[in-house]
Amino acid sequence: MKKIIIADPISPKGVELLKNCEGFEVIEAYNSPVEKVKELVRDASAFIVRSETTLSADVLAESKQLIAIGRAGVGVDNIDVPAATDKGIVVMNTPTGNTIATAELTFTHMLCGARPIPQANAAMQAGGWDRKNFKGTELFNKTLAILGMGRIGTEIAKRAKAFNMTVLAYDPYLTEAKAKSVGVEVVTLDEAFAKADFITVHMPLTPATKHMINADSIAKMKKGVRIFNCARGEIVNVPDLVEGLKSGKIAAAGLDVYENEPLEKDSPLRGIKNLVLTPHLGASTSEAQESCGIEVAELIANALTTGEIKNSVNTPSADADTLKKFAPHIELCEKLGSLIQQVSPNRIAKLKIKFFGKLAETDNTLLTLAVQKGYLKKISDSANDVNSPSILKNLGVEVEVARSSVETNYAELINVTSECEDGETHSASGTVIGKNSQQRIVSINEKAVEIAPKNCLLFLRNTDISGVVGIIGTVLGKHGCNIANLSVSRVDGEKTALSVYELDEVPSDKVIADVNALDCVSRLKVVDFTK
Repeated sequence: MKKIIIADPISPKGVELLKNCEGFEVIEAYNSPVEKVKELVRDASAFIVRSETTLSADVLAESKQLIAIGRAGVGVDNIDVPAATDKGIVVMNTPTGNTIATAELTFTHMLCGARPIPQANAAMQAGGWDRKNFKGTELFNKTLAILGMGRIGTEIAKRAKAFNMTVLAYDPYLTEAKAKSVGVEVVTLDEAFAKADFITVHMPLTPATKHMINADSIAKMKKGVRIFNCARGEIVNVPDLVEGLKSGKIAAAGLDVYENEPLEKDSPLRGIKNLVLTPHLGASTSEAQESCGIEVAELIANALTTGEIKNSVNTPSADADTLKKFAPHIELCEKLGSLIQQVSPNRIAKLKIKFFGKLAETDNTLLTLAVQKGYLKKISDSANDVNSPSILKNLGVEVEVARSSVETNYAELINVTSECEDGETHSASGTVIGKNSQQRIVSINEKAVEIAPKNCLLFLRNTDISGVVGIIGTVLGKHGCNIANLSVSRVDGEKTALSVYELDEVPSDKVIADVNALDCVSRLKVVDFTK
């Protein structure tokens, strides 16, 4: 019997689906403390969680036969995905089930921020009748800035247009064509802050978005702005938000997510009259819960019975034999996608993927998905092999896949090219060589190189003079930054060369600044493969 632990409540229909499968022992273990979770995971084949139960590296270290983890929802912040990967455990989520529910909750917060319905209701329930102190504003003809135009942001835009709002969109990866089709205006982040009457956040949590709403950004906003966050609690700096609400710079705000959950009883957010708080209700509708519950149950059942993997956040969705055969190519494709994203401008219109040689004669679905997943790796916290195409589509990025019979210097070759809206392009090619399936980057922007895509690559455009490698190497060595490998591409007659340094670790800002300050260096780019 394969033991399935349902650690957090899901739809009864999902539970029933699993109990009706032969060979499963289903244990409902809601609200279990950490020590109990560690005990349960030891002989479990699968674990199902929502956001309440944390599956940390310490917990997963106790597992002996865990095959799959199912998250009934999108975010996997409460699952240590790298630790699961190291243990060979597939992690799957349900990325689409709560889109409408979260969009509608966000709009509810917006309406409550415009008209103080919760405050008026509280006064009425207490026996009052005070019309003068509950004056609000209209959404009609107001400007809404949506920070993040993924699935949920797009649904918010549709509803805002129906309320006759002017909709601005900030998303570094949203194209003008996609924005036009949705009916929104693409703006910079500062423009969004300066022009908006209402601001709603729908971005993933990344180093760039953490505390995006802070004292500096609030200072750029209109007096009387209204702010709403149903995405990730860490995006809003709480003390700065509280100060803005108390000073009157922010007229109203609504939060459904928090840096620490459950929200502390003595949190400074509590008791603020012009702030509406909800306890992480984004997916808390019967429809969303049923959809996510049934979907996660089906994912787990299929993974345990047929080996079919869908919605995986840490492995390609494929059978074991195919995965093993193409593992080096899949990893290379992810790195090519990530490389192109890191060297390209934020907003691209098209991602081109071309296969040569033997790879042009095989099914490249897994490899194509890997490139897209790699491209999104640093800009989305929910991208996986299943939803990466839809995320790119929502951003307005066209993905073009082609096979070529043109001969190259390699038995098989993968080329990835980004095409910007102004026609600028960036490209990288890679291959897998030798009996040990070694990965190599063999060209950058059509300049020949040969470098392994490991740890960190430092791309430099430098003057092509004697001793230049020694000059750059001296600066790197001074900071203890070890060079594992080096490839230089030069063209006769050109005064500069492309140098690619494979480094053992990501250089610090100080190292980058010192290298960039060298007279012989005209351009520098760091590509980080470590995260």
